[in-house]
Amino acid sequence: MYEAPFEIHVHGEIPLRSEVVLAQVQDALKPIWVYAGAKSLANAARSLYEEEPGIRFNAAEHVLSMCWTVAGDEDFRQAVEDACMALNEIASEGAPLEVSFYDVQFDEEEASTDEESRDDFMMCFIGPTPAAILQVQRDMMVRDVVHMMERHFDATELDPVVQAIDQLFAGRYESLVHSMQLGKPPKGSGGNSGHGGGRKPRHLH
Repeated sequence: MYEAPFEIHVHGEIPLRSEVVLAQVQDALKPIWVYAGAKSLANAARSLYEEEPGIRFNAAEHVLSMCWTVAGDEDFRQAVEDACMALNEIASEGAPLEVSFYDVQFDEEEASTDEESRDDFMMCFIGPTPAAILQVQRDMMVRDVVHMMERHFDATELDPVVQAIDQLFAGRYESLVHSMQLGKPPKGSGGNSGHGGGRKPRHLH
């Protein structure tokens, strides 16, 4: 009998567009609930652990919340990436989604000194536009860097660091816009250039 090597925990809150309905959420998350062996989102929404709320769609607040664990393998990465691509289409803002892989076959007490756990972690970013996704990435980097450096410097001394991060992301944004401009079909061709433009992230001056 196959035993999944990982318990995979997915955690995050994704703001959705106000007109989004449950059927759209179910369709977007199909790669995940199919991976879990379920026939619908409702059948897969319960987590492996009862104390976790699982997958919940709050239609009144237009938020998809995930605190959900499933047994699986490395191939879950593709399933969650496919789901994130679909969530981009119904998201109203940028949001991070944390995915943690816990090695259930590793026993710290019985492991030899040269054995290591295969625990792993990946961060996915969801958003209606590339600019929205870059904004979330920028905000997380600023938070993490400032948190680390505040141990040694006063917060007011870190403005140049934040400005440097902003410049890095501004450069990435300009490169992204340039690449999308190059990829656009000629006017009147009716082609679809995908997610383009959108407003420039508010910190990327």
